[in-house]
Amino acid sequence: MPTFDANRFLLDLFASAVDAVSADKCLPAFLPKPSPQGRTLVIGAGKAAAAMAKTVERHWAGPISGLVVTRYGHGADCKQIEVIEAAHPVPDEAGRQAARRIMQMVQGLNADDLVICLISGGGSALLALPADGISLEQKQAINKALLKSGAAISEMNCVRKHLSAIKGGRLALACAPARVVTLLISDVPGDDPEVIASGPTLADPTTCAEALAVLRKYNVELPANIQQHLTSGKGKTPKPGDPRFARNFHHIIATAQDALEAAAVTARAAGITPYILSDGIEGEARDVAIVHAAIARQVAKRGQPFSKPCVLISGGETTVTVRGNGRGGRNAEFLLSLAIALEATPNIFAIACDTDGIDGSEDNAGALYFPDSIARANVLGLNAKTSLENNDGYGFFSALDDLVVSGATRTNVNDFRAILIL
Repeated sequence: MPTFDANRFLLDLFASAVDAVSADKCLPAFLPKPSPQGRTLVIGAGKAAAAMAKTVERHWAGPISGLVVTRYGHGADCKQIEVIEAAHPVPDEAGRQAARRIMQMVQGLNADDLVICLISGGGSALLALPADGISLEQKQAINKALLKSGAAISEMNCVRKHLSAIKGGRLALACAPARVVTLLISDVPGDDPEVIASGPTLADPTTCAEALAVLRKYNVELPANIQQHLTSGKGKTPKPGDPRFARNFHHIIATAQDALEAAAVTARAAGITPYILSDGIEGEARDVAIVHAAIARQVAKRGQPFSKPCVLISGGETTVTVRGNGRGGRNAEFLLSLAIALEATPNIFAIACDTDGIDGSEDNAGALYFPDSIARANVLGLNAKTSLENNDGYGFFSALDDLVVSGATRTNVNDFRAILIL
């Protein structure tokens, strides 16, 4: 296929994946019926929260009010629901103030009132309300340590729940006796609703002991007050079966699988057979890349397990154990490792991006890989292996002008990867 535009094809796959999980596409069908007597309050947190709030405003017939918190740069022009922007992935004072205001806002509701809670990935950092006796600075330090450690999102959120005054179901208890309907855009492998944004409105099956085990596993230093908070049971979360959750409901309205299936439709329309490998891949980004590269090379050289032309699509959330001081991002790290493992195998192209438009904490969604990526880097004096050792995927692909810069997408179902074999 000598005239096939691989660059355009891969970018189109990413665009269709993101569009499929936008609030406009996935939220309206899940809106509950208005309460005939009480008021309707809209609250929420996450990278998609502002876009979700704007969609609610467009489709809600009656009066509404409320507040949602989203990442800086991910806001939306809402008329009835206040939008506050705060820091991600490390929480800041703006996030704490927003969380405090939400908790104040839900006080005094009655059984006739309806709370619509809009939750998406990023909500854990954005909804930052430390438990009594724990400072924001302590939570920031623990958060930073876990982000650098390579801990899985489920592990990080287990810890966050037990150090919080709002996560792990506590927000729902504050809303009682009002009815709470939670609409979630999933950014976690497996789509466990209790893990998404640390489940502020869902009962939590995890324990303080499990949170401590995570912190010990990754050698995170704990101040004495946090150690005591967890060992004493003060951090205990409300559990499944608690009658205060009886009138509450939740719906996962968008997932990584939805994004992958949309990309597959786009691939077929372009005449390329798609194969979805998984929607829940986890592990070190550089190791996941080595496995993907091995599969891609087998397809290219042997026609196994798939015939070319085809595209291998996958999602999930990889992690990066930070050892260097480069500008990274797990998708750029994946592609850099993929480039090394492919050894310039002809006719293999790839894209790896975060569906929220931000790869880690940088300004790009991810990057593109081409068979000549390493050769072009060598001309510029860049060594791929050195860049990988320094966790500098951003620097590597920026020098090649192969970053994907989409801007904030205002949704989030985590990693999107596509490897095209022609």
